[in-house]
Amino acid sequence: MNTYLRILSYARPLRHHIPQYILCTLLGIVFGLINFTLLKPLFDVIFEQMDMAELQAFSSNPSFSLSLKYLEHKFYYLFISFSETFGKIGTLAYISVVIIIANLLANVFKYISQIILAKVRAKTVKRLRMAIFEKLTMLHLGFFTDQRKGDITSRITNDVQEVENGIVHSLQVIFRDPATIIIYFAWLFFMSFKLTIFTIVVLPIAGFFITGIVKKLRRIALAGQESLGRILNQVDETFTGMRIIKAFNAREYTLNKFAREVNQYAGITISMARKNELAHPVSEFLGILVVAGILLFGGNLVLNNQSPLDGAAFLTYLVVFTQVLAPSKGISKAYSSIQRAIASAERIFEIIDTVPEIKDPVAGKAAANFKESIVFKDVSFAYDNEQVLSNINLSIPRGSTVALVGPSGSGKSTLVDLIPRFYDPTKGEVLLDGISIKDYRLTAIRDLMGIVSQESILFNDSVFNNIAFGAENASEEEVIKAAKIANAHEFILKLENGYQTEIGERGSKLSGGQRQRLSIARAVLKNPPILILDEATSALDSESELLVQEALSNLMMNRTSIVVAHRLSTIQNADEIIVLQEGKILERGTHHQLLDKGGLYKKLNAMQAV
Repeated sequence: MNTYLRILSYARPLRHHIPQYILCTLLGIVFGLINFTLLKPLFDVIFEQMDMAELQAFSSNPSFSLSLKYLEHKFYYLFISFSETFGKIGTLAYISVVIIIANLLANVFKYISQIILAKVRAKTVKRLRMAIFEKLTMLHLGFFTDQRKGDITSRITNDVQEVENGIVHSLQVIFRDPATIIIYFAWLFFMSFKLTIFTIVVLPIAGFFITGIVKKLRRIALAGQESLGRILNQVDETFTGMRIIKAFNAREYTLNKFAREVNQYAGITISMARKNELAHPVSEFLGILVVAGILLFGGNLVLNNQSPLDGAAFLTYLVVFTQVLAPSKGISKAYSSIQRAIASAERIFEIIDTVPEIKDPVAGKAAANFKESIVFKDVSFAYDNEQVLSNINLSIPRGSTVALVGPSGSGKSTLVDLIPRFYDPTKGEVLLDGISIKDYRLTAIRDLMGIVSQESILFNDSVFNNIAFGAENASEEEVIKAAKIANAHEFILKLENGYQTEIGERGSKLSGGQRQRLSIARAVLKNPPILILDEATSALDSESELLVQEALSNLMMNRTSIVVAHRLSTIQNADEIIVLQEGKILERGTHHQLLDKGGLYKKLNAMQAV
């Protein structure tokens, strides 16, 4: 129940639509009821099913009173008067026109109410989808390491879709269907109290069976959404790794792996369909049983003169009662839909409720400029109980170039990730100009930094927008200048539409060197005082590396640079080289000093020189 109420809380800003929805729904119900209330007087007056004494009683204009009896008397009086004036054929034509108009108005108001409902649904879902997306952009990088991308995608798309469907049905259950049942039952009570009491006793039996059918849907729906998330994750991995799949002839393995998950999802879907679709025929059959019971019980009362209803009135009663069955079925259908929506909402709120490990301080400091140094003070970091860094002490003065080298897994990338606060140390602290970076606003810290990583992170957009990413007001001249510094201007001009060329998903239309130069151009445009280069040339061929290395040299001028290097030849001129091994600083010094020590650095250098 708490989950359901929380879903509805996203519709709270739209509460001004509620009076409109209620009014249109009530008018639709009332005008729909008019069609059926005309049947009895039609039989009574036009086809003379009412005896003369009763007709005579209704022929006088009644005194006003707030009661259904008054409305019935007034209605019959007008009906009889019209019949006397225009004759039976004229009255029949008049009733036909009234039925057409009433039906038209009923459908118009139903349409308007559904449009209002559609607006509420669309805006509620928009708010929910934005809430989960905003939360995802706030979470630390470790969250995305733990979670499957396909599962996250499934929560934003399919789970939100299930919630959307649940909202539609739930809003109908909250007001429209109950209001329809209440209004129709009020009229049924007016027609025959005894018969309606019998109906109320019998009808819940059908509801009991329907509830039993949909009870397990929530658990099955949750399993289905999780399975769909795994499918999306496999699709993403397959498309991303298609080159490797083909190179290793792993197509059959990939197909079998995908087939297993698809088969599991199909089984869940069939199980859900069995329970979901069973509700309709069962409710249909139980509805017929209830109608048959009313026909038997009510017909017996009418035939034995134990009911105020005559034959025409009893027929009208049955017709009105059948209109109660549709909203009753709607409630049972909505119940199953709501169960699926709640299961999906729980998966959505699991993300929304995730507490970000990296938070802005309550009164964060601004960092207008970088003046002195970056200092690692007794810094350690562990990830899932695995020690990655241990007691790192390091000072990086403003304007210097510091290189981090070491075997794979030594903690180089993790160390630089602590500077922009992608992660926080589990022990110790990182200081910026003598102040802990935890005391600065996150945006203030990251505004001071430009990052170029081994993997060029580009977006399915134009060259211009990728270079100007994060700089919304960048001019064409500024973008071109940045591209020239990054040695990218010439190849950009050769593209089909120059700077407006769409580069495809992850820059798939460009070569590795071209993608990396666009990443460098993006960093150049930002013009940060602190530059982080995380193995920015390790994945390039020799020709591309020369162009990229020249671009990096241009970028590093007059900046504080922290370089994670795989190729040691690129960092020989660094002011200090830090050699890491198993998360600890093993050696430190200049290129020549480290060679003279004859330690790990010399060994790594010799291996690359071969």
